[in-house]
Amino acid sequence: MSRADHMDVAAYALGVLDPQDAERFEEHLASCWACAAELETMVPVVGLLAGIDGESMAALEQTHTDPALLDRTLHAVRLDRRRNRMRQLLVAAAAVVVVGGLTGIGFAGILGDNGSGAPLAEPTATVAVTPPSSVPADPNDPNVGGNEQDGEKHNAVDPSTGVTTTMWLTERDFGTRIDFQLTRLPGPRTCRLVVVRKNNTSEAVSTWSVPGGGYGTSTNQPALQLSASTSAGRDDIAKIQVQSVDVNGVATPLVTIADL
Repeated sequence: MSRADHMDVAAYALGVLDPQDAERFEEHLASCWACAAELETMVPVVGLLAGIDGESMAALEQTHTDPALLDRTLHAVRLDRRRNRMRQLLVAAAAVVVVGGLTGIGFAGILGDNGSGAPLAEPTATVAVTPPSSVPADPNDPNVGGNEQDGEKHNAVDPSTGVTTTMWLTERDFGTRIDFQLTRLPGPRTCRLVVVRKNNTSEAVSTWSVPGGGYGTSTNQPALQLSASTSAGRDDIAKIQVQSVDVNGVATPLVTIADL
């Protein structure tokens, strides 16, 4: 875009551009936040000029101003040219700047403990496993590819359900953050993550839905990776369990990290 395009803000605000130049400048304005911001600052000035008597202004300035430019400016002020349209354009330009500056995605853990705690299903025997070094690394594992996951790591697989999990526990000022990964998790189903404290109270800290293809299965190979938080301190946690919850609210264990 030429330097001249950035110099037309005042002329456009006053309405002294011819239709062709005005259209060209509006195309420029749609992609130039600097000109949009400068144009916004000129709105009050144009409003003040609209209240000035044109003939008085001409008498005061006729010996100091180019008569042709003055005539065109007075004409624009009298007509109060497209003030409503200009304000709408400013609002649209500001919206583009705001929307363009927003990025990101995230997820939230569900915190809470009602005192009675969430019901904990009786766990089946869960065996802690450590993958042998000869087994190829899982590309979905956060420890692979230089993106090492923080926290105390625990692995488990449930021999009855076949569900496998890796969890990372990180102590924080608010309690404990739990990052976890699940594979061989069939669907469809509703699941939840339950934290059991050493005083035998429990807390459901996260819930989610599993699609028909599941996660980490032959149908849908990528593992499910989630994060949750609990107010329980790391030393207060006895076990963490992933449960399946049916339509009647009955929970059954899928995999458990025990003896924490």
